[in-house]
Amino acid sequence: MARPEKEALVQEIVEKLSSSKSVVVTDYKGLDVAKITELRKKLREAGVEYKVIKNTLARIAAKKAEMEDLNELFIGPTAIAFGLEDAVAPAKILVDFAKEHDELEIKGGALDGALINLDKVKALAEIPPREVLLAKALGSMKSPLNGLVNVLAGNLRGLVQVLNQIKEQKA
Repeated sequence: MARPEKEALVQEIVEKLSSSKSVVVTDYKGLDVAKITELRKKLREAGVEYKVIKNTLARIAAKKAEMEDLNELFIGPTAIAFGLEDAVAPAKILVDFAKEHDELEIKGGALDGALINLDKVKALAEIPPREVLLAKALGSMKSPLNGLVNVLAGNLRGLVQVLNQIKEQKA
């Protein structure tokens, strides 16, 4: 690869590191083409970009992106998953894939610029999807309103019952 191409690739990686909500670094050694294609397809469907990159270029990009802590993960064959839209998606997909395929090794990653180890990547993968969290939050906000409606309706029901009893007594 010529020097201008390397510089362009480093700049691209710097931009992705800076704009990603989360980054997961993996060792893909041992995965055949079919398995990597399957993994890339799953990641692409979730809006995650997965790039194989030379460690030297990755270190330069991490330094320029002020994420030098990631340099300790750039050993051996390295591929990086960039979670540009969803911070949980790369971790969830890669952890699930690693359970099925022992060849894939998750080295660690970064969440909002801070280095996270393998245990934290696995914990991140356990977080429910964004839609589920939003539904739970909406349910939590809706619950007190339902309670208020029931309390207010209970007073009206009581008044109607009292009026019905008075009507029956007079009839």
